Amino acid sequence: MKLSTQNLLHLQRVFMLVFACFVFNFAKAQEQAWIRVNQLGYTPSGIKVAVFGGKEKGNYIQFELIDVKTQKRVFSNTIGKDFGSYGPFVQSFRFDFSAYRDTGSYYLKVGDVKSPVFKIGKDVYKGAADFALRYMRQQRTLFNPYLQDSCHTHDGFVLHANKVGIADSTQIDAGGGWHDASDYLQYSTTSANATYHLLAAYRDFPNVFGDQKQANGLDGENGRADVLDEAKWGLDWLIKMHPAPNLMFNQIADDRDHTNMRMPGEDPFYGRGYERPVYFIDGEPQQRGKFMNNTTGTSSTAAKFSSAFHLGSSLFWGDDKKYAKTLAKKAKTAYSFALIKPGVTQTVSVKSPYIYAEDNWVDDMELAGAMFYGATNNKKFLKESMGYARQEKITPWMTTDTAAHYQWYPFINLGHYELGKQLKGNDREEIVSYYKSGIEQVFARAEKNAFYRGVPFIWCSNNLTVSFAIQCLWYKELTSDVQYDELAQANIDWLFGTNPWGTSMVYGLPSWGDTPVNPHSAFTHLKNFPIDGGLVDGPIMTSTYRNLIGIKLLNEDLYAPFQSDLVVYHDDYGDYSTNEPTMDGTASLIYLLASQEQKAIEEPQVKK
Repeated sequence: MKLSTQNLLHLQRVFMLVFACFVFNFAKAQEQAWIRVNQLGYTPSGIKVAVFGGKEKGNYIQFELIDVKTQKRVFSNTIGKDFGSYGPFVQSFRFDFSAYRDTGSYYLKVGDVKSPVFKIGKDVYKGAADFALRYMRQQRTLFNPYLQDSCHTHDGFVLHANKVGIADSTQIDAGGGWHDASDYLQYSTTSANATYHLLAAYRDFPNVFGDQKQANGLDGENGRADVLDEAKWGLDWLIKMHPAPNLMFNQIADDRDHTNMRMPGEDPFYGRGYERPVYFIDGEPQQRGKFMNNTTGTSSTAAKFSSAFHLGSSLFWGDDKKYAKTLAKKAKTAYSFALIKPGVTQTVSVKSPYIYAEDNWVDDMELAGAMFYGATNNKKFLKESMGYARQEKITPWMTTDTAAHYQWYPFINLGHYELGKQLKGNDREEIVSYYKSGIEQVFARAEKNAFYRGVPFIWCSNNLTVSFAIQCLWYKELTSDVQYDELAQANIDWLFGTNPWGTSMVYGLPSWGDTPVNPHSAFTHLKNFPIDGGLVDGPIMTSTYRNLIGIKLLNEDLYAPFQSDLVVYHDDYGDYSTNEPTMDGTASLIYLLASQEQKAIEEPQVKK
């Protein structure tokens, strides 16, 4: 058969494509070592460490830093300690180039192995915190500014409030707030913690946030930083969830929400039209799948309400006194509600066993007491707060190296920081020593591997990573002790690519980097909408991953060479355990990113 010129050209293209794929796959198969870097980049005066991981042992002597523009070596250093095997690697090193401070674009090189190109500059974190705020706005219920449409406008009907005289199925107005993750449940515990982090981010780093959005989240300035607009969105919902001194609600909806993946709208899953259940906090065990949860009291969630209200009151005092006074009043009634029955409030599920199984509450009471002491100087609150602090000196996961899902929540003791700032003398030293002890527990594990990884690979490990980095920053602020700076930076770098997979854990950040593209999210999966700024759950122990219900990868695992018997991470819609973005984790990330942008601003100029 004689082929036409067109057919010949087509066959030629096919051949070239097959050949290119072969070359690519062959090269990929031959690649046995990688250099992982923080894809956002490094600040000139900051700690700059990359991690080398190899699947075969090599004989390396020194690494080089190459200027992309000139292709010349600008810095070199000896390889240093071989940390040995970790995850998929049999050999690993830390490449420290902190001594080099010139700005520009660079890559690292050892033998034939090259890192991705990265920047050194004071602006590497510029705008990152505001970028992550996009995810918070996208999670709003009622009016959603991203969709420019409304959802869940019928919330909801009350359950479990009979002891305060409210019959089941009584209708209340509880609309607002944020969806929790990729489902559309709403929890008071995570929302109050997220609100607190947003408020604290503005309090501590007001200069890094812009004003590009109105209060409703649409484009346009309104004279208020966008992070405060978002925090107020959270506060407004918390007010609805604590409408009277004797009323406080724990969550809206339950896991019957998990019927299918869909865009936010109106959900008819609960037998009352589009209304969703609003669970009252009665301090008693409520449903957990076939069993009951382990709720023992009213303190953990109510104390979080109180702290968020208190901080909100102080920040809105100069802008809206009426609103600030309302928040101050709510802070008091929430604190009283927390004392009704000291203990933890866990969340509710109806079909599955998965809940936020929070198991501590004294940390929440410590923070609430510290906020009251700061506002009133009343020694009663100081005494109470110190008493709670001594009951949980170290956030338990730092010692145990494991935890159940949200067992120790928040993942950081926020109260130690608020107390530490206000105390002097021995009391201050005591509180600060608690932070140090927790950091040392994690560092004892971290110093054994090249990634300085000491945070456990439990569900939402990225949330713990963010919190631990914040604890290290706060410890340094309280003490001026710099001995854990490298550990703190390693945890930040981990989130942006210095990990076995070489990927950022934040959707779209940086825009030029390897970041999640196929998360467990309806926005991306159904509509191909970006979920900018969303922090995904993060790597999880392989043994845990294998036992989770309903996980099935839908695509080829692009990170297969980097999975191991220790830990896995998948950028795949089918893996809800490592790739699902979380609202509260993103709110904590906003605090961390704001701190890094502020730190870069304060760095001295480096002469080139």
